[in-house]
Amino acid sequence: MNKPIIALGLVLVFEGVLYALLPGGMKSVMRSALETPDQTLRVAGLIAAALGVFLVWIIRG
Repeated sequence: MNKPIIALGLVLVFEGVLYALLPGGMKSVMRSALETPDQTLRVAGLIAAALGVFLVWIIRG
């Protein structure tokens, strides 16, 4: 049960570092996301999720 919590913690660390180091860049990314069609965001999210699952699958063997 602690591995999903560790994974969530790592996600928060990476996101927090991005916001801390590049606040202007993150605002720009958010503006861009608001202007991007829902379908494009959905496809990008599915691709990112699939890549994440694949990466975990490769690492875990």
